[in-house]
Order: sequence, then C-alpha cells, then structure tokens
Amino acid sequence: MSTTTNDVQADACARLLSLAVHELRTPASVVGGYLRMLQREADPGMTERQRKMIDEAAKSCARLVAIIGEMSEVSKLDAGLLTLGRERIDLFPLVQEVAEGVHEAEDREVRLQVRGEGSGALMLGDTVRLRTALDAIFRAILREQPTACTVVAERRLERRAGQPASAVLVVAPDTRVAEAYGQERAAFDEKRGGLGLALPIARRIIEHHGGRVWAPAQALERGSAIVSLPLAE
Repeated sequence: MSTTTNDVQADACARLLSLAVHELRTPASVVGGYLRMLQREADPGMTERQRKMIDEAAKSCARLVAIIGEMSEVSKLDAGLLTLGRERIDLFPLVQEVAEGVHEAEDREVRLQVRGEGSGALMLGDTVRLRTALDAIFRAILREQPTACTVVAERRLERRAGQPASAVLVVAPDTRVAEAYGQERAAFDEKRGGLGLALPIARRIIEHHGGRVWAPAQALERGSAIVSLPLAE
C-alpha cells in the first residue's frame, strides 16, 4: 500500500473522528447539564438512593465528556491541527517529576522508582504534553503488575556512531529491566481498559516529537514499555 493511500486513509479517519466528536459533544453536554441541575435543586422528597443514582449518573456523564475531549485531541493530532511547543527542556528531570506524582496501584504495594541518568537529556519539546504522555504510560504499566513489586523507570542516554543521540526510558518491573530492553520490539498495546484514550494520545505526542514507544516482543509485552526521544543537537 502506498504512502499516499495511507495518508488518505489517515485523513479520512481523522475527519470521521472529528465528526463523531461534534455529534456526541452536544447531547452529552445537555445530559450533564440536567444532571447537575438535579444535584443543585434536588426535590425534598427525593430519597437518598435516588440522590446516589443521580450522582453516579453525573460522574459517568462527566467521564463520557472527558473521553469525547480525548477523541477530539486524537483527531487534531492525526490531522496535524495541534501545534506542539518547542521549548528547550531536559527530559530526565521531567521524568522524575512525573513519577513522583503517579500513585497508581499503591493500594496493591506497587511502587515506581526512577533510576539512571539524572540529567543531560536536552531536547526541544512541549513540556505539558510530554508530562501527560509519560503519566499515562507510567499508570498503564503500574496497574498491570499482578502483585506487589517495584517498577523501574530507567533513564539512559544513547549515542551510537552515525545516529542521532537519544534519550531512552525503560519502564519495567525491577528484576526485568535489562531483559525488557534486550528483546525484539513489538507494537505498544494501547487497548488498556480504564485509561480512556490516554495511551493513543501518549503515543501520538511522542511520535510528534520524533520519538517512538514500543514493548518487548515476548512475555513482558503487557507489563513493560520503552520510550525513545531524540535529543537536540
């Protein structure tokens, strides 16, 4: 299949997604508005059970509105309608900052620890969007650990002869970091429940920065991720 055909199909998908967002946003907003009105102006005769049902419906509607917003972001990223920031940043301190704010699966004693190079990963990028992308990847990996463990986000600098320098982030269980990075590459699975479209957005943000995200090809695929981003020259 030619690149031109792929581009046409991608453009068609982006336009279809944009249309879906437009059609879904209005009814979802109307439903959410009525539910909020019921919460503010509850009838005195309403039972506690009925109030709880309205509250749960309002939470679910808010989640639908959030997903519609994520759909809109995906369509804009695919259509090239979002302009990413181009500020000079050091990726590795940003990784540390994001990791400190991630508490996914702490109730199951799953911990996230950052290791490796502390600085020196200078690149041009959009700090806010990269922060969002890293947060989504960290949460996805943490929530999939079957038992109490430490997940490591290992920061590496790679400078190979004849290739641009890059920053690599290996996210995997403590005892399997080296194994994860050493395996052949497989596509990063974005179909993970409970995260909305956070992972599809994360991959697009990384790719718009000239980077890649992938998974080990074998048994670690679901519980590990590797991110590579080019450094500024």
